Amino acid sequence: MNADIDGHLLDILCCPITRRSLKRFDDASLGRLNAAIAGGEVRNHGGNVLTEPLDAALVTTEGDLVYPLRDGVPVLFEEECIHWAAYR
Repeated sequence: MNADIDGHLLDILCCPITRRSLKRFDDASLGRLNAAIAGGEVRNHGGNVLTEPLDAALVTTEGDLVYPLRDGVPVLFEEECIHWAAYR
């Protein structure tokens, strides 16, 4: 389910809010998040309700902020992040 991202790219990316490293969001967590999205429960940091499931995502090393990947490209805008702790 979780699309791959180049490891070299992942090594240099960081969260635009915390400036901490990012890692791949695991498939089990992605499945739980997508179930919450399907239920209409998930809003991004910008306040928009997500309606489409994520194919892949990155998460901060602390595990609290999730950033979607669209067509394999990380979307690292603050307003696009999802506060994962609210949906665990």
